[in-house]
Formats: sequence, C-alpha cells, structure tokens
Amino acid sequence: MEKPYNFKEVMEKPERLAPGHRMCAGCGGTIAVRAVLRALHEEDKAVIGNATGCLEVSSYMYPYTAYKDSYIHNAFENAGATLSGVETAYHVLKKRGKLDETYKFITFGGDGGTYDIGLQSLSGAMERGHDMVYVCYDNGAYMNTGTQRSSATPQFADTTTTPAGKVSNGKVQIRKDLAAIMAEHHIPYVAQTTYTSNFKDIHTKAEKAIYTPGAAFLNVMSPCPRGWGYETSELMNICKMAVESCYWPLFEVVDGKWHLTYEPKKKLPVEDFLRPQKRFKHLFKAGNEDLLEAFQAEVDKRWEELCAKCEM
Repeated sequence: MEKPYNFKEVMEKPERLAPGHRMCAGCGGTIAVRAVLRALHEEDKAVIGNATGCLEVSSYMYPYTAYKDSYIHNAFENAGATLSGVETAYHVLKKRGKLDETYKFITFGGDGGTYDIGLQSLSGAMERGHDMVYVCYDNGAYMNTGTQRSSATPQFADTTTTPAGKVSNGKVQIRKDLAAIMAEHHIPYVAQTTYTSNFKDIHTKAEKAIYTPGAAFLNVMSPCPRGWGYETSELMNICKMAVESCYWPLFEVVDGKWHLTYEPKKKLPVEDFLRPQKRFKHLFKAGNEDLLEAFQAEVDKRWEELCAKCEM
C-alpha cells in the first residue's frame, strides 16, 4: 500500500541540486532533476550520472557541480554503462566490508543521448538488471547542439535538420515510444511522467523507481523554451496540455503490468498542446489542416493502444 502523498513534506526536503546553474529560464530539465532527487530519503546517499547535454554543460564546470551528491559526467553515449559499472563496484565494496553507507544510483540523459546515441548502453544496463534508475529528460531534440531532430522529436516539428518551409512540413517520422521499448526489457519498473499541478505524479514515480530493487526507467517530458518556442511562463501549461490531450499520457509498468496513473475527464484536442509552440506554427496555416488531422490521428491511435494495454 502506497503511503499518503504529503506535498509540504516533500517540498521541504533539502535540495540536492544547488541553485545558480546555467539552465535556461522556463527549462523543464532542472525541474525533472529536482523532482527526482527529492524522492531520495534524506539518510541515503546517491551517485548521479549525467550524459553530455544541456543539463551537463549547465550544471557542471570542472571542478564544480550543482549536485550535492557524488557526480559523474560521462560521454554522450554511455550513461547507462557508466552507472552500471559504478553500481557493480559498489556492491563488490559492500561485500568486502569497505563500505557501510547506503547509496542509490541515478543517471540523467536527454533524449538525444537516450533514444538515439545512448540506446545501446541503456538497453544493456536494463537487460542486465542493475539496481539503478535511468531518467530521460525528454525535450524532443538535440537542444544542446542546436535543436537537431532526434527520434523523440514529434512528427512535423520544425528543427534545424528538419526545417518546415516550402518544400518540407518538418520532421517526417513519428516519435519513438521509448517507454514501451523499456517495458519490453521486462524490468521491474517503467514510468512516463511530467510536471502536473501538484507534482505528485513525478514525485511518487521517482520514489518507486529509486526504491524498487533492480533496474528502473523514467521518461519525463521536459519542455525546452528555446527549441519548442514558447514563453517561459508557459512551461506548466504546456505540460498540462500535453497530458490533457493525451499526447503525453501518464502511466507506469510494474512487473510487466500496465497502469494508467491519470485519465483526463475530457480529452482535449492536440492542437491545444501544439498551438503555443513556434515549432508547430506551420501546422496552423491555411492548407495544412490535413497535417493537424494526421497528428491527432496518431495521438488517438497511441492512446487507444495504451488503454488496451492497461485493460481499461
């Protein structure tokens, strides 16, 4: 039985990510980090891994980091391998009596370093069953290097490598469903989340991920004001529209069983999520109605498939 969620208690926990980092105003990445690290019990220590990306370059400048816990910066492609090696070494040292403290292992990577270039090391870490949590802060493109498309980028999005214009409607392909791929690794815990009004969803899922023995994966939609083109004050509204339109449904997979953790009372049209973002402004031009219809059809299809998995 889950313990009751106490918002005040959670928010009063000491910060494990120090202020003063250089992430952009209105960025979802650091909100993801703060929310996940708050799920750690105060008596536990942690080792934080961080693949190269926006989060790394903005929260770390040797020899300083914004993290209160032990921190490892690794290359773009090997966050999963790095933390799985550290986790293995930890258990060896515990067995030899050289460590008494309890450590948890959490690594963060953007979608470029997770969906694409880091997928191999992530898959290996999950398949081997290391007792660690991989958190993807999914901002839907390679934001650190100039907003190039990734396999997490939604269809029709305008990026620097899939520019929308006279000869192109943006990215051609639909977005990869990484959470479903991770669930097929048959690991104990997989969840998809973002920032809801009281942060309960991300906090409770982060705690489950950290304290469920074995490998766990969290996919956190983390909007990027620079790459998505929204006003910084719109961050929470963007997240709300993503959830309420079922573009980004909230669910978890526990020991292979799928569960919806939130179902909108009235499913909103996906254009409510797309309209505030400049990367989709071409979809609202006269003559592009079929593109909006195609986007909505894909969202509806995925929602129906998810509901079927959750046996609704």
